[in-house]
Formats: sequence, C-alpha cells, structure tokens
Amino acid sequence: MRARVTAIKMVRGAAQAYNKVIIVIGATGTGKSRLSLDIAANFPSEIINSDKIQVYKGLNVVTNKVTEEEQAGVPHHLLGVIDPDDDFTATDFRRCATEIVAAVQRRRRLPIVAGGSNSFVEALVNGTNFDCCFLWVDVALPVLHEFVSGRVDQMVDMGLVEEAKEMFREDGDYSKGIRRAIGVPELHKYFQEGREELIKDAVEEIKENTRQLACRQLQKIKRMARLGFDVHRLDATEAFCRRGGASDEAWNRLVAEPAAEIVRRFLMGGDERGRRERGCSVKAAMGGPAVATAMAMAGSSM
Repeated sequence: MRARVTAIKMVRGAAQAYNKVIIVIGATGTGKSRLSLDIAANFPSEIINSDKIQVYKGLNVVTNKVTEEEQAGVPHHLLGVIDPDDDFTATDFRRCATEIVAAVQRRRRLPIVAGGSNSFVEALVNGTNFDCCFLWVDVALPVLHEFVSGRVDQMVDMGLVEEAKEMFREDGDYSKGIRRAIGVPELHKYFQEGREELIKDAVEEIKENTRQLACRQLQKIKRMARLGFDVHRLDATEAFCRRGGASDEAWNRLVAEPAAEIVRRFLMGGDERGRRERGCSVKAAMGGPAVATAMAMAGSSM
C-alpha cells in the first residue's frame, strides 16, 4: 500500500509538471498490453492505443484487441473507435493522441502510449514536446515466431475466419481501413471459392505475414534507438520459454519489475536521457472525419 501511495504522489508531482509520457513498444505478440497494464497497476494511468489497426471498430479477434475484462478498469483510448472504412493516418493519430495525453495529464494521471505501429509513435514524439520514456519489450525472434504462429492457431479457434468474412470484398480491394489487417486479405481466395482446403494455405500465409511484420517492427525499433530515443530494452524471452507460474515469475522479474523501477526514476527526474526537446508546439488544428470520430469517442473521459 505504501508503494502505491508513493507512486500516486510521483505521478501527481511529476507527470503533469514535466509533460511526461510512457511509451511501450515492441514487435507484435511481445506483451505490450500486458506491460502497460502492469504499469497501470502501480501508477495511476490511462492507456492510449497506438496500433494503427486496433484503432478501428470490429474484428476484435483478428486484430487481437485487449478485451474489456483484460483492461481491468484501466481507461483505454483510441481502441476500436474509428469507422472500419476510414483511413486513420499517423497525422490523425498525432492530433488525437496529443489531445488525449494532455487531458490525461490534466487529470494528474500518467499517459501510457502502447502499440506496435512505430509510425504512429514517431509522429507523436517528433511532432510534440512531450518528455518520453520508451519501454521496449523484446523477445528473441525464433521464440517470438513460434509464439505468434501458435497464437494464430488460437485465433482461428476463437473465430478468426468467421470474423474476417465480414470484411470480404468481391473485388479483392483490402487497401483501406481495417481491411488491411493481417488475417483478412489472406482469406480472400477461400471466401471467394469456398473450398475448405484453402483455409490451411490462408492460415499459413497469415502466420508468415505476422512473422514478417514482427521483423519489420523490430528493425524500426532498433532504428529509433540508434536515432537517440530514450529506449529501455526489457528482454522477455525467458518468460516466453517457460510455462505457467514459472513464466509469470520470469515476466515479473525481467519485465514488469524493472519497468516499474524505470518509470519511477523517470517520474522523479533521475533519467536525464529522457529530457529531450522533440519537434514543435503540440497545438494543431483538428480535421477529418476519422479524427472527429476518435475525439468524440474520447470526449466523455477527457
């Protein structure tokens, strides 16, 4: 209890005064949502989704959105609020997230930006003057590839194919909005022809595309680190290699607990690397239907 009270005091005394933001990054499947919720369990926080597909309404299984139960009462923003046919750009994200972060700070709570779309994250950081601390959840690629392949199988069991059918287009155009999600275009041929044997090929393609996405995301994160972003790497590989309680113990020891200490130091001003001015004024005109929708959805808690 004493630690929780201390954390509340730190957030109230530091997060607002210094414009501080925690940003959780990592390749798909590494546990970004889990870490965000771990941080929120220790510091009064609100989470802003920075996954460019999870911002859209629908396809909860395909896009692997955190469920309401998993959110555990922690406010989440920009999660499942955009019309599936809209194009929500990095510029749109920066405008919406900037307003939401400011509102969270006015409530004297800690903004946590979490998601796998590094283009969204870079747009926010480079276009504002927030003082950011990056927590990078990393998992060795061979281990991660095995995990995400297994996760695709689980998603199929949870109804991925049936859910994706809602987005089927006869013309095969999956270039806009939520239809870009991995798990939709790969099933086009099966939906078009209806032959059951095509499902296996589609699922294998979904797995391969997910593995390739993880590789691309990892390269972008490494580039961000080279560019001087305040990135703290947390290696979760051991937690992924273990099972049950041993996995949870490894996660807490290697990821959750070190992350909490990094956040504590950051809020207290002990991490000088995080104090960098980036970009220009956060003031920006709101525009476009996607932005208006996102801000309207967030308005009740802002």
